[in-house]
Amino acid sequence: MTETKDDIVFEDFGSKGRYVHRAGDAEAEMTFTRAGDHLIIIDHTLVPDAFRGQGVGVRLVARAVEDARVSGKKIMPLCPFANAQFRRHPEWADVLKG
Repeated sequence: MTETKDDIVFEDFGSKGRYVHRAGDAEAEMTFTRAGDHLIIIDHTLVPDAFRGQGVGVRLVARAVEDARVSGKKIMPLCPFANAQFRRHPEWADVLKG
């Protein structure tokens, strides 16, 4: 399943998935793994130089947070970038796996 919202595309591959932002030939992604029905583990974020300083990485994580809220899921941010974003955004604590 693929779903686009704003400029972020959600790609669902069953037990894994990713959020993607594309512009021209460049692609930024944040990947995750599902751990049961109510938990996703963000395991990797890659933002190429073409997108640096534009907030693309934060928007990828924010989209996952938004989707987790809607679906009643929690997020475990194993990826260092996503983990740092959760520390910077205490308003996301409602979906953070404690």
